[in-house]
Amino acid sequence: MHGPLPHDLLWGMPRLDAAPAWVHAVLEQGQPVVVRREALAADLVAVGIRGPRRDQRYAAGLPRAAIRRRVSPEQLASVEAEGDWPALQALRQLRPLFDALGLVWGVGGSAGYQLATGLTVLHQGSDLDLILRTPQHLSRGWAAELVAELERAACRVDVQLQLPTGGLALREWAGTARQVMLKTDHGARLVSNPWQPLEACA
Repeated sequence: MHGPLPHDLLWGMPRLDAAPAWVHAVLEQGQPVVVRREALAADLVAVGIRGPRRDQRYAAGLPRAAIRRRVSPEQLASVEAEGDWPALQALRQLRPLFDALGLVWGVGGSAGYQLATGLTVLHQGSDLDLILRTPQHLSRGWAAELVAELERAACRVDVQLQLPTGGLALREWAGTARQVMLKTDHGARLVSNPWQPLEACA
């Protein structure tokens, strides 16, 4: 696996002089940043910094040379989730299902952040965000069957398919629209087959 990849957590972000005060507080506490999709200079990784409130998100570039530690979503898939938040209940419910898919998967979003840092960021209404590595084409029928399985979980579960060309919401691929939204480093694109590199990058 190459990297860093979107949804990875990275430690080592240097001080950002022009950032809001809450960003300074987060970085001073040694909290990680999350890799996001954006094309930056080769020596930078596009990252987002999350604050204690949902509206506190700050985009920045992390120098690759400054990275001290990296945790990927798949490294968190087997971490035992302590606590009774619905998102962690759902993770425990779904782990056997995802282990049986034959694909690499992991935990992102707030649940992944909490598992990686030990900080309590989940609440009773938190969704569970899962990452599924899908290098090969998956049928829309297969996607619809997996979405149906997710409806039995303890909370809403959002799965992001990670393709060679970008990121795609499982629920969107399971739908009936002819075109779907593919998130790439150069912005979102409407495509009919997101596994086709020429179409995705056109």
